[in-house]
Amino acid sequence: MSRPSFFYRNSLSIVLITLMIVFLTGQFFTGWKTENKELIENGQAALKISEYIHSGHFIQATFENWESEFLQMMIYVVLTISLRQKGSSESKSMTEKEEVDRDPAVHPKAPWPVKKGGIWLKLYQHSLSLAFAVLFLVSFTLHFYGSLTDFNDEQMMKNKPPVTALQYISESRFWFESFQNWQSEFLAVASLVLLSIWLREKGSPESKPVDMPHDETP
Repeated sequence: MSRPSFFYRNSLSIVLITLMIVFLTGQFFTGWKTENKELIENGQAALKISEYIHSGHFIQATFENWESEFLQMMIYVVLTISLRQKGSSESKSMTEKEEVDRDPAVHPKAPWPVKKGGIWLKLYQHSLSLAFAVLFLVSFTLHFYGSLTDFNDEQMMKNKPPVTALQYISESRFWFESFQNWQSEFLAVASLVLLSIWLREKGSPESKPVDMPHDETP
């Protein structure tokens, strides 16, 4: 039997990353036009593409969204360790131990931290949530930088003095940008957890089998 093609073996990540690039490109060009329209209306010079890519407007808009995604995934990964939702395909079993709960065993194909043991194994056991935490902190920092830069650009257009990072961290505008995204991410996850109790999608690992009772947890 021939080995599946590279695309077949990696099709999910390839399609998702491609979609991200397509939509990020769309965001970039529509954001560039939107920002230039506002600049021209305020008597300012329009930005070139090379200038817009490191502008506060683009950085803030991009990392404001990435930040909320990584926060959502980090907390969701951690919460699903111990919390349950009866009947949801997103929950672990209510009564039985699962494969992910067993202690790691050393074998020839085990990842190297498992073979190494000690602190490396301890870190590897939580590497998924740690990776999301780092990505969240990086995105949060870049969102803050972009938002501060964009705010100060607006201050300059209004002939007002720029603010420092320390002053801006207490601005409601920055936290409004964050909270509006954070709440929507947790709404989306809660919707998946709850809707998967009663609704089905045949063939999707995010769904229970079509004939499984509503109150049964996979």
